[in-house]
Amino acid sequence: MGRYIDEILQPGEKVLYSTNAHWIFYLPAIACWIVVLVLIVASVSVPPMAVLGLPAAAVIAVVALYFTIRGWFHRFTTETDVTDRRVVHKTGFINRHTFEIALDKIASVEVDQSIPGRLLNYGNVTVVSMGEVKPQPIKTIASPLAFRSAITAH
Repeated sequence: MGRYIDEILQPGEKVLYSTNAHWIFYLPAIACWIVVLVLIVASVSVPPMAVLGLPAAAVIAVVALYFTIRGWFHRFTTETDVTDRRVVHKTGFINRHTFEIALDKIASVEVDQSIPGRLLNYGNVTVVSMGEVKPQPIKTIASPLAFRSAITAH
């Protein structure tokens, strides 16, 4: 399965910038894997704790695996690109949601970053087009300022 943008490029159209959902989507999985590791180390270090620690680690490992797969699938099925003609955003696999806005129809690009977002370089971007079309939000995107610059440079 190829990238969505490669399937919809018009003749002569070039991709100028591509980004994806930020790795922060893996944070719940990372937290669970840390808990699993702590429980295993505690169970090995304190043998009486193994009776409860190892089964708890196994249950949390299943939850961690779920969060890992969910984060990966979200990142795998989300694409955001800027071409020399338009902005294209796609999410979803079976239920696909896409939007495309021509670069000359974009009125503004708003970037919203929290303090952790500024530190880890992620944020929400809203592409506002001219006319009656509603603003298009892109949640938790990696490198939002570079994405905005790729749009506004043209």
